[in-house]
Amino acid sequence: MGRLARRIFSLAGDEKALLRSLASQPDGPLRRRLEAIGRSFSAGCHAALEDPRPGLLAARLARVEPELQGFAYEGAGLGLALLDVVTLGRRHRLRDFIAGAGSPQTYMLHVGSGWVMGRLPVSQQRFLAGLDPVLRWFAFDGLGFHDAFFHSRRIVERALPPRRISGFALRPFDVGVGRRLWLFPGHDVPSVARLVAAFPAGRQADLWTGVGEACAMAGGRDAAAIEEVRQAAGSHAPQLALGASFTAEVRVRAAIPSPWTDLACRLLCRMDTLAAAAVAREALADLSPDGEIPAFEIWRERVRQKFHHQLHAGLSCKDARM
Repeated sequence: MGRLARRIFSLAGDEKALLRSLASQPDGPLRRRLEAIGRSFSAGCHAALEDPRPGLLAARLARVEPELQGFAYEGAGLGLALLDVVTLGRRHRLRDFIAGAGSPQTYMLHVGSGWVMGRLPVSQQRFLAGLDPVLRWFAFDGLGFHDAFFHSRRIVERALPPRRISGFALRPFDVGVGRRLWLFPGHDVPSVARLVAAFPAGRQADLWTGVGEACAMAGGRDAAAIEEVRQAAGSHAPQLALGASFTAEVRVRAAIPSPWTDLACRLLCRMDTLAAAAVAREALADLSPDGEIPAFEIWRERVRQKFHHQLHAGLSCKDARM
């Protein structure tokens, strides 16, 4: 069944699509970074499909360059989710891995698992029921990136909403779309801002959160570009910080530092990675089960408000000195 699932993944043309996407990307740090991320994601997915036993899978993922292991775990999330969907009987490989050997990378596993909703006609309700009641919404972040990557004409260029999801799920979906905008081939930072501006106003805040996530996780651009995107975000600067803070928590929980995350947190959050991660982690405490407002959104809003006050206070101090 692992071979069958790998064939499904390969037939989808993911790796060929990545190469086609990179063909229009100018040679430079961002392109090389994307190539490394793509290789790591594929390695993680194939590792999960070939041998999903938790201990052996974790050992294989540990062979990936440490700074890139998060992307390998994202791919493993897809691989395990594929196996759970296409095999009969035992369908909790992803859940078991998250609860055990994969726990330090729980965020990336949830994100990667969402790709399966773009690969196969799965029941979203049934699929999400097996995930963490708060973090499960990260799966729609993964689906948003997937759709923005493989269906960019509809999702990015025409700024149309997805056909098969609705309600609150559209919010994290747009975060995933925002991640893709940061990495859109051949576009400089002003073009990223124009892509965001082409979407309806009600969707732009979540898109900026995704840009912040990608800026801190994928990186690929220098300090001047990050400062430029912060200026372009304007009043959505707290959303950028929110995305960077979530990425910081991903890095800190896995105990895998990254210069890209350090740079983004310093410029977008106005604090170091450990402090930015603490904001996200502390906001997650004492959340009640989903009510009228999903706990995931309460978590996000707590972090956003923290950075709203943080960044506003920083600007006020700067104005006073002037």
